[in-house]
Amino acid sequence: MSVLERLETYARVKEHESMKKHTTFHIGGTVDYFIYPKNCTSLLCVVNILNENHIPYFVMGRGSNVLCDDEDFHGAIINLDRTLNEAYIEPSGILVAQAGCSVVNLAAEAMKHSLSGLEFASGIPGSIGGAVYMNAGAYKSNMAEIIKDVFVMRDNQIVWMDKSELELAYRHSIFQKHKDWTILAARLQLQPADRDEIRDLMDSRRQRRMAAQPLDKPCAGSVFRNPEHIPAWKLVENLGLRGFRIGGAQVSEKHCNFIVNENNEATAADVRNLIALIKEKAKNTYDIDLITEVEQLHW
Repeated sequence: MSVLERLETYARVKEHESMKKHTTFHIGGTVDYFIYPKNCTSLLCVVNILNENHIPYFVMGRGSNVLCDDEDFHGAIINLDRTLNEAYIEPSGILVAQAGCSVVNLAAEAMKHSLSGLEFASGIPGSIGGAVYMNAGAYKSNMAEIIKDVFVMRDNQIVWMDKSELELAYRHSIFQKHKDWTILAARLQLQPADRDEIRDLMDSRRQRRMAAQPLDKPCAGSVFRNPEHIPAWKLVENLGLRGFRIGGAQVSEKHCNFIVNENNEATAADVRNLIALIKEKAKNTYDIDLITEVEQLHW
């Protein structure tokens, strides 16, 4: 039995799939196997098959904070957003969400149940798995404030990890040091609040995002973490790089901490070269070491 036949026992599999279809940057080469596991048990079996056959793999959600290589990937991408996307809300306000759940959809669902805590995330176009991985945040709030624990596949076992074990910090979690661990679900503690007030806050922030961010162009969200004393966008603007372009990659005219794929012409190399130039200028001009938020997948 071939590897493909074994994988198809547990998952929907696409061969030679373009990663341009699966990232908000619209950048990337093809991957040998693009895999949608049917459930957690299927995921375990898929990972075992890949490991047995020495096939490298990455796990991803909605592709909103990812830059893939231009070259083809002779490995597998495991995608969780179509199947591991169930969520449950307990009467106590605890929200249990599988890793593939849309953060935007969860924020809207929490609002409908008059639960506060996810308003900051109502415009983050990613999955819960990615949000936990990056300790995603906005408007001076982040995931660390609401996470109770995380359901994780590690070392061929499935365990709950308490918040205290996750090393949560600004745009950081323990999962960034353990790429072989897979986030399966998270439990979030939300708080009762007035539904109309939650809705109004989410609406005002949505209007603010639409006015300030280049949501009409392919991009991966904010590129750099904010340095200690200045917002990253302000730093890039002070460097005179608003609108600066390398190939198809351009510093957004609308928001300087976004790099956009102008006319869908950008390559991963264009984006990396632009990031490197910005970091070099920030270091040389202000002695600031910019750190990227975008997860770069190197084959």
